[in-house]
Amino acid sequence: MKKVIYIVVVLVALAAIGFKLMSNKEQMAANAAVADIKSDAIPVAITEVRAERLDKSFTAQGNFAPIQSLTLLSETQGQIKRVLKRKGDKVRAGELLAVVESNTMAADLATAQTNAEKAKRDLERFENLAAGEAITQRQLEDARLAAKSTQAQLIAARQRLAKTRITAPISGEINEIYVEVGSFLNPGTKLYHIVNVDKLKLQVKVNESEVLLISKGDKVTVKADAGAGQEYEGTVTAIAAQADPTLKFDVEVEVKNAENNNLRAGMYGTAFFEITDQREAQLLPREAIVGSIQNPSVYVVKDGVATVRKVKVGTVTQNKVEVLAGVQPGEKVVQSGQINLREGSKVSVL
Repeated sequence: MKKVIYIVVVLVALAAIGFKLMSNKEQMAANAAVADIKSDAIPVAITEVRAERLDKSFTAQGNFAPIQSLTLLSETQGQIKRVLKRKGDKVRAGELLAVVESNTMAADLATAQTNAEKAKRDLERFENLAAGEAITQRQLEDARLAAKSTQAQLIAARQRLAKTRITAPISGEINEIYVEVGSFLNPGTKLYHIVNVDKLKLQVKVNESEVLLISKGDKVTVKADAGAGQEYEGTVTAIAAQADPTLKFDVEVEVKNAENNNLRAGMYGTAFFEITDQREAQLLPREAIVGSIQNPSVYVVKDGVATVRKVKVGTVTQNKVEVLAGVQPGEKVVQSGQINLREGSKVSVL
């Protein structure tokens, strides 16, 4: 009897072991199948289509340039006798910068003055003679022409002498000086480079959708990258009527400098264009768009499968795209990882 019971126990144990082995085999097969499925799935990041406030504000970067900047050229000939202003000096319009030797010009002026006075006296005498018909009309006309000619020569001599005193045509700062005492000048010789940085213009480029959002006279917040966060108020003063070869539009923002002239021409700056027209819209990140803005599509994910869907876009901001048609709020759209996707690709969400 005991032997029979022992045999039964052994058989039951063997059956249990066999069942367990079979179950493990089925579980391993199932796990392998899941692993195969997962290995076929492409990892992607997704975003949900949702209604958000459409903020059309944007930024644009560029460089500061002076409102006024010029290279002063000599209008006279001669040797420089004095240099009163040098590189880094501030000057006001009309202030004396340098003096050119003027002895020859002064002598020419004295001669012209004498000739003009003589011609004037001669004309007065000829007019008196003409009243008594003591001279011909031709002689009187010649005297009048001589008086006009010598007067013109006198004015020209005064101008030549005045040009030996070189003055600043604009207010600003001497950015460069090209001459020294003893330098010999000819007309056209470079003398000074003067820059006015009391006001500057930040020159930026915007795209075709952004240029439609701004107008001349708009107020803009401006920051210089090297300005420790200091903000300046700017005004849009110029908008290009035509795009450049890269399809960007040049925009100029005028900025009043601080009293200590913290801003310098050539510095890098950012303009913050705050667009107050804000409304609710169906938005997606720009990186979710596949293809161009002119022919856009997205990958919609449902039940682990990505499907290509054409969409119609509206306003495009720097990081968002308004979707007018093609997707519905709540749908899941691939935001990154599209490069490996095809129609019907299996995906796994990161």
